[in-house]
Amino acid sequence: MNAKVISTCISEKKGTKKHPVPYINVIEEHGIIGDAHTGNWHRQISLLADESVDKMRAAGAELSAGDFAENILTKGIELVTLPIGTRLDIGSTVLEITQIGKECHNDCEIRRLTGKCVMPTEGVFAKVIHGGEIHPGDTITIEVQNETD
Repeated sequence: MNAKVISTCISEKKGTKKHPVPYINVIEEHGIIGDAHTGNWHRQISLLADESVDKMRAAGAELSAGDFAENILTKGIELVTLPIGTRLDIGSTVLEITQIGKECHNDCEIRRLTGKCVMPTEGVFAKVIHGGEIHPGDTITIEVQNETD
């Protein structure tokens, strides 16, 4: 299966679920226009694999895109196995993975709604290297990095 974007989501406030949007517009070294996590820092965009969400669905939770506060829900790529520094070509954009997992604050809406959050262990975060638009259905390609001796 080819890796692709399943859903694009934003939220206007930190610590809340995100809601699906038709596409996201990302700006180099800034993040997603209209998202609460926008700014010149290392966690501009969050990504989560739909396969991770499926683990929670298998336990009986009814979950939708954005429920774990992810900006991009993916399919067909094991995000959590990619090393920091990996670049992802998505649509016309390039993102660079900067962090795997995160410390979850105890009183977040996601944990209250689901009882558990997969974002701290299986979510990844990235910064924008090259801006543009990201749409559901866009292919995700791991950019091959040149190795140095």
